[in-house]
Amino acid sequence: MTSMKNAKAFVMALTLGRAPLVFLFVIVAVAHGGSGSPWLAWTACGLLALASVTDWFDGMLARKWNVTSRMGMLLDPLMDKIFYLSVLPTLLYLIARHAGWNTHAIVLLIFTIFFLLRDQWVSFLRSVGAEHGADMRANWAGKLRTAMTFPIACIIYLYVAFTPAWLPLDGVYTLEGLGIAINLLSIVIYTRRFLPYLQRIQ
Repeated sequence: MTSMKNAKAFVMALTLGRAPLVFLFVIVAVAHGGSGSPWLAWTACGLLALASVTDWFDGMLARKWNVTSRMGMLLDPLMDKIFYLSVLPTLLYLIARHAGWNTHAIVLLIFTIFFLLRDQWVSFLRSVGAEHGADMRANWAGKLRTAMTFPIACIIYLYVAFTPAWLPLDGVYTLEGLGIAINLLSIVIYTRRFLPYLQRIQ
């Protein structure tokens, strides 16, 4: 029983370990973009490769050791989405750096990742809640977030494309900060709402 429990814990650690590896990749890749240090580049490559390896082995080992779980099946696609939704915007950011917009590129990177990760986290919570007949309707924070997203995106595009005199950069930063804040609020509200169902998953 102990060995089975240890095997299950190891597989779960492999699955959950993908997220911090991806986040470390983002940090190191951004740091390399600013410094040009070769060792940072190799470290970023290593973190990305290690994150990929966890994806290959967690499911294989779970089946081999017969320790598959419903929680594992729900978490694995969530970790995959974290990988895609963090790495791809980072690559776009690194390209954007060449335009010389370093500070704003970092803000846009944070803005993008928060928006995308929030969606995946809420989808995960809803998939858990659906198994217990939870109310799946969007709450006020989700509706407010949606209502804010489109105008904020349009204003950001206006600034990027035209940099009009009537739209100062500080104003754009304020809107982006507001977008990040409402995403954090939505994450907290949805997590509190679905936490009882999350705790029932074995």
